[in-house]
Amino acid sequence: MEQLQNLLYKYLDKDLQKIVISNPRIRGEAAKISLRPVLLKGSLFFQATEYKDKKVYHKNLSKEEAAGQILQWMGSYRQLALCSKIGQATVLSSKKGKLSVKEKPASQHPHSLASGVPPAAVSCMEGSDLSHNRKKRYILDPEKNVPFLVDLGVQTQDGKIVHAKYDKFRQINRFLEFIADVLPQLPKDREITILDFGCGKSYLTFAMYYYLKELKGLQIRIVGLDLKEDVIADCNRLAEKYGYQDLEFLVGDIAGYEGVSQVDMVVTLHACDTATDYALDKAVRWGAKVILSVPCCQHELNGQIENALLAPVFKYGLIKERMSALFTDALRAQILESKGYQVQILEFIDMEHTPKNILIRAVKKGACSDGKGIREIMEFLHVAPSLYLLQDGKEEEQNA
Repeated sequence: MEQLQNLLYKYLDKDLQKIVISNPRIRGEAAKISLRPVLLKGSLFFQATEYKDKKVYHKNLSKEEAAGQILQWMGSYRQLALCSKIGQATVLSSKKGKLSVKEKPASQHPHSLASGVPPAAVSCMEGSDLSHNRKKRYILDPEKNVPFLVDLGVQTQDGKIVHAKYDKFRQINRFLEFIADVLPQLPKDREITILDFGCGKSYLTFAMYYYLKELKGLQIRIVGLDLKEDVIADCNRLAEKYGYQDLEFLVGDIAGYEGVSQVDMVVTLHACDTATDYALDKAVRWGAKVILSVPCCQHELNGQIENALLAPVFKYGLIKERMSALFTDALRAQILESKGYQVQILEFIDMEHTPKNILIRAVKKGACSDGKGIREIMEFLHVAPSLYLLQDGKEEEQNA
């Protein structure tokens, strides 16, 4: 242990890039532990990250604490790999706990681990990032002036993100990440038509246009739809101001909109209660390749749901409300799958409505199914969601 202790005191400084401890001896231990240097209020610490049961735990340690903790960890792990600007090392622990230390100065092999050293999850990079929270790579450059971000108050005129608006900036980028994931599903040989139902103030609509048109150079047409005339007028004024010629905003109702015959992607963010169902129904009937929906105010099933077995649970109003909301979105996802969509239920952080929301992402993939399982769930819960009635209810009435 003395050799390892000397090694740690040599390398635990600002030039350290990473230490990775892996291959636990005991079941239930963290699968991997990594350490890196961080500056906290001007003082050097070492941030330890434990990866355990699909969760990540962090703690910041002084040099002495880090050395002591690593020595303790190596009693339960078989391997340690270290990478620093001044050198690299690995430590292997035998079945009897005997440590074997191999070290190679950076001058000999500056970009690779020493000969004979086992592979490890350590990458020797040029320079070290000592920030407590590493700088995240955002789709929108936080230091580049983007007109709609300035008008939203998210960014200053000189291209700096307003500190109090960083949550909104992160939310916008998170939404764009969802868009980026589905780009391969959209047509590449023609104009892409996108509808945003219930667009509201449209900061995500503007972000979507900027990303797809300005950054990706795609042929797109985006239509934003909302019932508030003053909001739509303001959005059109801003679109004209930015020169966004293929972005227009219209006053209209989701259920009655007939302005297009074909749509490639439908976005519906916070369409209240059954308005989400009407938007999803439209998207399916248009054969939209991609659907992105963040539902809200899922009240419909709360007034319908009834089950003798679950009655003791449903007597608690708050529990019934939350379960109804979850069943609402789960059934929406199942109905979309029955229409040939591959569906994911994702978490979408939204700072303006509720702390956390569900996002339904659906991509058109295959053939439709009969939806038998959906009907069984509906009967069990004594519910009839609007999306099901819109899609399949009339057909069932005709066949009855």
